[in-house]
Amino acid sequence: MLGDQKSNCDSFWAPSCSLEVLQLRAQVYASIRAFFKSRCVLEVETPLLSLASGTEPTIQFFETYDQSRLKQQTLFLQTSPEFAMKRLLASGSGSIFQFAKAFRQGEVGRFHNPEFTLLEWYRIGFDLEALMNETADLLVHLLPSLANQQTIKVTYQTIFNTAVGVDPLSASVTDFSVAAERFELPDAQSVCGQNRSAWLDFLFSCVVQPSLVSMPLVMVYDYPACQASLARLKENNPLVSERFEVFVSGVELGNGFYELSDPVEQRCRFDAEIAQREQSALRRAAKDQRLIAALEKGLPSCSGIALGIDRLLMLRAGVDDIAEVLSFGFDRA
Repeated sequence: MLGDQKSNCDSFWAPSCSLEVLQLRAQVYASIRAFFKSRCVLEVETPLLSLASGTEPTIQFFETYDQSRLKQQTLFLQTSPEFAMKRLLASGSGSIFQFAKAFRQGEVGRFHNPEFTLLEWYRIGFDLEALMNETADLLVHLLPSLANQQTIKVTYQTIFNTAVGVDPLSASVTDFSVAAERFELPDAQSVCGQNRSAWLDFLFSCVVQPSLVSMPLVMVYDYPACQASLARLKENNPLVSERFEVFVSGVELGNGFYELSDPVEQRCRFDAEIAQREQSALRRAAKDQRLIAALEKGLPSCSGIALGIDRLLMLRAGVDDIAEVLSFGFDRA
């Protein structure tokens, strides 16, 4: 009994991952830096704390308070470095990348930790196709399992229709509900209600993504317009957006956009998301006025992507839980 107690006490302070994984992380960082140096992409660093938060209803943020001034200010831990990096782009930085800590409340699980590491980069003059190709090049460079494997590129409409049996662009909420019943997903209605975007997310996660497990490297592109986030809509088809996600053996690794540069449209999207948060009784988000101002000055035509470094390391190390690639997982932080 005493021996077991001592063992438990001895382990609660210890790292979550092995020394080999710590070394692997360092090697991966070095490889990424060499990859971007060879392509003349500048490494940058941006603040973790901001006066504004992201507004997406599906992402919950951490906030704190600055009491060092006469007027107390609310500060937010970044859920992504995207807004700050776009301000650098608007200032003339050229193509940039960074390793960034990001923070999201309530995200704990096999593939989730409230604090995690993103590799985010932006390429001036790249359209979505060029960014997909560069992302594939980087992943093949970092993951030996992808050597000599074909990169599959497929539209969201095609992969969703094939897996779920309904067209994501034209199907009704009722159609989605019927599909959920067919796949025996009893929680779908209570989770999604009448929210079309929520239905798409739910069915993609529960039905489409598991179908990608047997595919080494998949790029799903042309997401529905209601899921555009910070991507621009396609000029020749406003029903879809210039967005893609990359999956390796069914694991979602990255989310990329042909970046929206219209400040009026961006402001409207922020307002719509804030209204949706209020309707869902979520904490009110603070719209980033500095990003709007940067877009008004002029964001160069560019594409960008955020890639989950911790998940990439899980694949590289062959482990099943994100804690196994973190120095200290959520239960030891």
